[in-house]
Amino acid sequence: MSDERPEASTGRKAALSENTLFGMGNPLLDISAVVDKDFLDKYGLQPNGVILAEDKHKELFDELVQRNKVEYHAGGSTQNSVKIAQWMLQKPHKVATFFGCIGTDRFGEILKKKADEAHVDAHYYQQNEEPTGTCAACITGDNRSLVANLAAANCYKKEKHLDLDSNWELVEKAKVYYIAGFFLTVSPESIFKVAKHASDNNKIFGLNLSAPFISQFFKEPLMKVMPYVDILFGNETEAATFAKELGFGTDDIAEIAKKTQNLPKENTKRQRIVVFTQGKDDTVATVGEKVTMFPVLDIDQNDIVDTNGAGDAFVGGFLSALVQEHSLEECIRAGHYAANVIIRRVGCTFPEKPDFH
Repeated sequence: MSDERPEASTGRKAALSENTLFGMGNPLLDISAVVDKDFLDKYGLQPNGVILAEDKHKELFDELVQRNKVEYHAGGSTQNSVKIAQWMLQKPHKVATFFGCIGTDRFGEILKKKADEAHVDAHYYQQNEEPTGTCAACITGDNRSLVANLAAANCYKKEKHLDLDSNWELVEKAKVYYIAGFFLTVSPESIFKVAKHASDNNKIFGLNLSAPFISQFFKEPLMKVMPYVDILFGNETEAATFAKELGFGTDDIAEIAKKTQNLPKENTKRQRIVVFTQGKDDTVATVGEKVTMFPVLDIDQNDIVDTNGAGDAFVGGFLSALVQEHSLEECIRAGHYAANVIIRRVGCTFPEKPDFH
């Protein structure tokens, strides 16, 4: 990341080309509807829970779809982030590329349409063994209970998609790569291939800790990819779990950021950057040899509609400034702006244009 500024007359955006940003992850179709407490109780859901679907939730999805007011949004953590990066950039279209697996079904078609509307260049691996992954968002008041059914998202195959010449060419076109840790549960070998390409070619590879269970149960693939990570994202809970799993012996977030920065790294031309968000508290980031606190934007608690997706939005805003080669401070400012917009709305949705300067 450089501090060089382009000439004011040309503007950085003119230099952006298609497929500069590459993301790969679990594409899920978010199905949201307002429900009552009886609905939550029927399926044993907590008002603000996040769970993976079990057999007993099969009917839940059908029942939700049959309700009169259902909203569909293209979801999944990485897809949300690249979509927000594209929204922040506006033009040109298709700066962001996205890979993931869907089914050959109606929900898959909706996902394609939604990606298209967001001007993201989505190349899905389509298979017919599993249906498109979905995430039920059951809304009660200002709470949102999430039930994720990975289904097709779990079926991504490196040799059937990433390794194809036409797809790998899109990977090679990119300058910045971002993958959420959730994908470590699906195709770690795909992540290694992309991360190694970025490292070997001195491009930027970003990864997210995503959830405490990733550090706990997928520590081996996580640590195998860590030497290739140029920018690591996470929130305070994920950072604490990561530190515990690695035996850092501290719960001080600045100290955890520093120790994480100093983990072994393949490409020594770039110093690793660690960025930990803490909800309404300051974002913590390594700046050179120092750890700096960046205050988030003030917001009236009454204006917060839905904090789900705030982390994805932060990363999306950050990436939009990163692909324009802005400074780290500017990337964080863009991240804070995007998160501030998203938490005022239901789901990971946004107005037509950003108001960011």
